[in-house]
Amino acid sequence: MNLNINRRQFIAGGACATSLTILGGRIALAQDKTALRLLWWGSQNRAERTFKVIDLYTKAHPNITIEGESAGWSNYWPRLATQTSGGNSPDVIQMDYRYIFEYARRGVLAPMDPFIESGALNVSDFSKIGLDGGRVDGKLYGVNLGQNSATVVINKAAWEEAGIDIPHADMTWDNYSDQCEKLTAKTKRRNFYGCTDEGGQDKAFECWQRQHGKELYTADGKLDFGEKEITEWFEYWADMRKRKACVPADVQSLYKDTIDTNPLSTGHAATCFVHSNQIVGYIAINKDPLAMTCYPVMAGKEHPGQYLKPSQFFSIANSSDHGEEAAEFVSFFVNDPEATKILGVERGVPVSAAVRKTVQSELSDGDKMQVEYIASLGDDLVGPLPPAPPLGAGEIEVLFKQVNEQVGFDIMSPAEAGARLVEQASQILERN
Repeated sequence: MNLNINRRQFIAGGACATSLTILGGRIALAQDKTALRLLWWGSQNRAERTFKVIDLYTKAHPNITIEGESAGWSNYWPRLATQTSGGNSPDVIQMDYRYIFEYARRGVLAPMDPFIESGALNVSDFSKIGLDGGRVDGKLYGVNLGQNSATVVINKAAWEEAGIDIPHADMTWDNYSDQCEKLTAKTKRRNFYGCTDEGGQDKAFECWQRQHGKELYTADGKLDFGEKEITEWFEYWADMRKRKACVPADVQSLYKDTIDTNPLSTGHAATCFVHSNQIVGYIAINKDPLAMTCYPVMAGKEHPGQYLKPSQFFSIANSSDHGEEAAEFVSFFVNDPEATKILGVERGVPVSAAVRKTVQSELSDGDKMQVEYIASLGDDLVGPLPPAPPLGAGEIEVLFKQVNEQVGFDIMSPAEAGARLVEQASQILERN
């Protein structure tokens, strides 16, 4: 979706005709403006909010034009890779914690500390923790746009109709599978299941790993799991499919890493695992009331699995000819009272105390749900940030989905899938 391009093309067409007829062809005035490009991933709701802030900024800064472009998560990273490798990088790039280390170390992103020193970027109200998530090798490469964590989104109506208690914070993985199986059996909704199939989501496996006292990756960039651990994970979800506790493979395969294609949104699942800030987008397109809780836990909760993470960053391309102007826009985006009211908490709970206070009175019930959820996560559920994702982590994320899908369609057994994933993931890390 590129609504801003269409709007710019329409305006440009009219302006060109006017210039030729009235100003005798003097159309060079537009060249005095600084043109920036902004690329982000997200839902339609996010796009609408972002374009409103772009309009707000360009009206206050008539010397700046900003071309906005958005994509779904799975399409975003190939698009960004194509643009950056082709020398056509956006000036401002929405960046994820999983990828920021890779893009910074490859020289795609500009260190942002000089923009702070020049005064173009104001992060004076950000906590050290809030800023440090965007640091790579001691330098700031991304401004944190919000705080989030993993969450289970729940269709309350579906659980209430079936007469089953909704998932809650102390629910173990075994309890969760039992409850989902019961919902599938009792629901009167057609082709409807207790949950989505999360076997192909590396972020869900990461939580499982951390609850076992390990990580997804080690500090030196290697896998922190072997065939045994990942096979047990695939076996859990194979059992969920066998019991009809989660959606079958043909339904899950239609999920394209977007809110609107998630089986919860398409009317096939009563729960799904997502990032907490996404609740805003899910509420926007789901008619049934939704709720949030944490991931299932291991009995005894010896090791917390979740963590608070930057939901996303704004970074600046190293190749940008307008770094200062891009930094000024980023500063406006995270600080301006009107802009932050428009954005709300759709990208996560703001890390700036002043901004949190500003948006508090504007929050919807869904927004408040997210803020309250983050506040509810105690030390028994949330641990420290994991080691930095190594180069190639993005490829491995895709590999998880592909291999789990093969298990779902009975092309591989969980053990074969575990061996395949460890082998290919190790090769990816060695290659990078």
